[in-house]
Amino acid sequence: MRRTAAMIAAGALVFLAGCSGDDAGGSGSGEPSSPAAAEPAQVSLALADGSADVSPVVPLEISVTDGELAEVTLVDGAGTAVSGTLAPPADEAAAAVWTPETPLAYGTSYTLTATAENADDEQTTATSTFTTVTPASVSTPSIGPLDGQTVGVGMPIRVYFDDPIVDKAAVESHLVVTSSTPTDGVWNWFSETEVHFRPSTYWPANTDVTLDANLYGIDFGNGIWGEKNRTVSFSIGAKHVSIADASTHMMEVYDGDQLVQTYPISAGSPDNPSYNGPHVVTEMNRNRIMDSSTYGVPVDSPEGYRTPVEYAVRISDSGEFVHAAPWSVAQQGNTNVSHGCINMSTERAAWFFNFSQPGDIVEIRGSSAGDLRSDIYDWTIPWEEWQAGSALK
Repeated sequence: MRRTAAMIAAGALVFLAGCSGDDAGGSGSGEPSSPAAAEPAQVSLALADGSADVSPVVPLEISVTDGELAEVTLVDGAGTAVSGTLAPPADEAAAAVWTPETPLAYGTSYTLTATAENADDEQTTATSTFTTVTPASVSTPSIGPLDGQTVGVGMPIRVYFDDPIVDKAAVESHLVVTSSTPTDGVWNWFSETEVHFRPSTYWPANTDVTLDANLYGIDFGNGIWGEKNRTVSFSIGAKHVSIADASTHMMEVYDGDQLVQTYPISAGSPDNPSYNGPHVVTEMNRNRIMDSSTYGVPVDSPEGYRTPVEYAVRISDSGEFVHAAPWSVAQQGNTNVSHGCINMSTERAAWFFNFSQPGDIVEIRGSSAGDLRSDIYDWTIPWEEWQAGSALK
């Protein structure tokens, strides 16, 4: 009996100890403590509410802390939903970017709404209403070569704008050139309205080239914005480079690295010398009227002329062609008598005409004239100087 009483007493003491709590802060109630509430999610929109004159291609960036994005919507001023996709942040410090399926319109109001949830599934929402810019005018540049064209290794890409470009760097950064054979090509601004692209040496033969002119939503300056994006794809054909030496009165024609013809020629006379330097073929005319008035010499002046020719291959916009000149066959190979053109016999000019394509190179050497200055004189510019003409350098 004494042993039974002792066991009961000991059990009572354990029970009392379990109900009395301890110095560590037990509640004494027997109930578990509640976990702390999660921090509310924080949502930040890069585009502030009320923003105006916004580019329609501005990234719609969304940052979230203490939570995750649950939903993003964009509606226009009429409440119509705009479809798009959300790219998650690249890392913890980056923002998510919501991109519409089609670019936003100019001069339109939009409302961006982003909702995030914290660890307790509690939601936080941020909203921004903004208005895209209304341009004074929009502009689309002209581009050469044309889409689908095949050209020679000397043809640069030329982009011509209707109005002066104020922010050349912004525009140039959205002119993206890719090629099946990579090159070191760079843009060079010839003027406020014209920019060209070429590699340090002639294009690799048999190369496919694409220019993506991603200019929609880009501010050209003076209230003018890009009207649309354009893509132009063209091909570089065979390598044709000819060397016309005015001092030896001969022209060597190369197909790739192989010399295929050596022809006697007559270049520009001492009074009308041909320009030195690499000339780019721009057009071919089976028949053409050579008219001195096209470069400032009246037809009825002592030096004027209006002469029909065959097999005319234009190599500059200053009146220089490679063409048939049967009247100067006796001088071809020994004397320069032309008004700046490269004269050949009819048979040889016909062969060269059929061999040529726009973008081929005819390099004139040994003339008493200076270097070529024409609509395409790109290859007379040293590479270091060419690179300095980029707005991104």
